[in-house]
Amino acid sequence: MNLTKYLRGAGYDLIEGPVRNHQPLQLWLKRGFDQPELYYQHIDHAFAAPTALDLREDPALSVDSTYQLEHSFHVGLTIVGEILASIGAPRIDLSAELGIGRKVKIGYKDSMTRAVPLGELTSYLSEADFLHVNPVLLKHLHRNHMYILSGIVFAERLEVAIEAENEFDTKAIAKLSKLKDPSLEVKLEGKSVVKMEASGNGLFPIAVKANRIDFDKGEFKGLHLVTDSRNLF
Repeated sequence: MNLTKYLRGAGYDLIEGPVRNHQPLQLWLKRGFDQPELYYQHIDHAFAAPTALDLREDPALSVDSTYQLEHSFHVGLTIVGEILASIGAPRIDLSAELGIGRKVKIGYKDSMTRAVPLGELTSYLSEADFLHVNPVLLKHLHRNHMYILSGIVFAERLEVAIEAENEFDTKAIAKLSKLKDPSLEVKLEGKSVVKMEASGNGLFPIAVKANRIDFDKGEFKGLHLVTDSRNLF
């Protein structure tokens, strides 16, 4: 099953870039065509409300290796390299070792989702005041530039399957399989598929649920889910 469609159906977008510092209830700033940037590490750093927000695990949203992304060979290896760098796993030049291949499949396993219910978040912002006088934040809110991460999907391991047109060089695979790093495992499955598993330092974010905060004339008006083909994160 396609991983992007599965997550998008639940309101989440995959994180595309090598930066993976996403956590629930962060505030992000997105202006025009600029890349979004982290603005506040937690909503409580900007707002004060009578009731605290409660993050929960969502057992209904789970990702395993049956949900995958499929890419052409060099595109796939480029993406794999960025993910490896982002989670702190060893970055290796797979293209140099494997030569030419056909396609790359990317998936994740051992996932966990943390989110805050939308109703609770809406109530919080309806009752909240700024933590202090903050004209810059108010300007961004009035211009619909502020986003809150209401949920994050985390995973513990990256899974990659690299397929050849015919066969891979067994000597190259043997060289890769001898890498002495517990966070990275490479093995040949049959003669034409290389399987790779990588882990970082614990759970790492793979997808986000983002909501645009709608403010008008100093009042909170609502939250709007922004999960779509724009791939904001």
